[in-house]
Amino acid sequence: MKTLHIATLFASLCLALPVSANIVTKAQTEQTELKSHNAERERRFQQLEQQLFEQKRQLIAEKQSLKAKNDQLSQSFTRNEQQLAELENTLRLESGSLGEVFSVARQSANSLTEQLESSISGAGAQASLQSLTPIVEQQQVPNTQQLTALWRALENEVALSGSTSVHQLNYVDGEGKISQQPLLRLGSIALIGKAGFAKWNGSSHQASTYIKQPDNAPTLDQFSASISAELTEIELDPTRGNVLEQYASQPSLVNRIEAGGLVGGVIIFLLIVGLLIALVRGFAVLSVSRNVKAQLKTPETPKENPLGRVLAVYSDSKAQTVEALELRLLEVILDEQAKLEKGLSMLKLLAALAPMLGLLGTVTGMIETFQVITLFGTGDAKVMAGGISTALVTTVMGLVAAMPLLLAHNLLSTQAENLRNILEKQGIALVAELAEKNTPKPVVESV
Repeated sequence: MKTLHIATLFASLCLALPVSANIVTKAQTEQTELKSHNAERERRFQQLEQQLFEQKRQLIAEKQSLKAKNDQLSQSFTRNEQQLAELENTLRLESGSLGEVFSVARQSANSLTEQLESSISGAGAQASLQSLTPIVEQQQVPNTQQLTALWRALENEVALSGSTSVHQLNYVDGEGKISQQPLLRLGSIALIGKAGFAKWNGSSHQASTYIKQPDNAPTLDQFSASISAELTEIELDPTRGNVLEQYASQPSLVNRIEAGGLVGGVIIFLLIVGLLIALVRGFAVLSVSRNVKAQLKTPETPKENPLGRVLAVYSDSKAQTVEALELRLLEVILDEQAKLEKGLSMLKLLAALAPMLGLLGTVTGMIETFQVITLFGTGDAKVMAGGISTALVTTVMGLVAAMPLLLAHNLLSTQAENLRNILEKQGIALVAELAEKNTPKPVVESV
């Protein structure tokens, strides 16, 4: 049994020996490859290290070169500053009082350039602008030619300010079309075209018509005719267009009503209703007043009018007592008073309601203004103009609507009060007459 076990073990060892030999061979092969790979990596690392050292050396050299150049530039800048200070001092000493002259000349050139670019003086003055450009742009002392050009430009501007001339300029009409049209330049005050006064835009070198022209605005043809007829009086804007700009932007009555918004529309509606009531009641009260005056002339024949109805009560109540007649007359007078005062209470209500609506529009407009201020601040006044305009316009509309309504109410109530007084006086006279008739006369006994 023991011999069998040993044989079996020997057979197993013989079978496992080739497998172990293969594993060892494979391990040796992999170890050789790993050593080769590590050697390649070390070679690349060494090569990269050499490259980095070379870049570091180059950067250090470049740093030293830049530092040396910086030091050289700093020294050069210091020398230039000193030289510039010396040159400026030399220039100041050599120019003397001429330095102030050159400064005044440059300021004059700037001022004249701004005037020619922004005002009517620039219409047809491109040559003067070109001659002033070197003086304005350069920082050096102007030479003799430039000073002469400035002097001639100033002289030309003075001469043109007192003369009239016609220029062919780009003109933008009301439809936005650009065309070459003759424009009459009146000094530096106004431009006159075929449609009236024209506005000059110096940045685009174009003239355009004003949105709204004055009623007596002259045209180019009218001005030419007046010159030929030796009629040289003409109304101009001495502010060089500012008044015309304000006149063009002045809102019309319709624009002011539109600025009032919804509240303004309600106020206008109340005004119209109140005026209609006042007109209707005015005609009615005027007709009644005319009939009452006619009835006063013929009291014995009552007619169809308030006084005639009062007199008819007396004619129908002659057989009654004084107390009954007085009550009947009071009833008729109260009825007639109610007819005369019909619509006056509504007129008074509308007159009181209009200013309150104006105040409502003011409050809503200010609320809108404060909301705009909260969003956009107070930097731009145009943003706040809408709410302020509504606030002010509704206030004015409320007051304007209230005044005629209050006046109409006062006139109609006064007229109605006068008619009521006439009826009361006539009624009292009738009661007194009946009382006198019913009172027995005293009997005088003879002694």
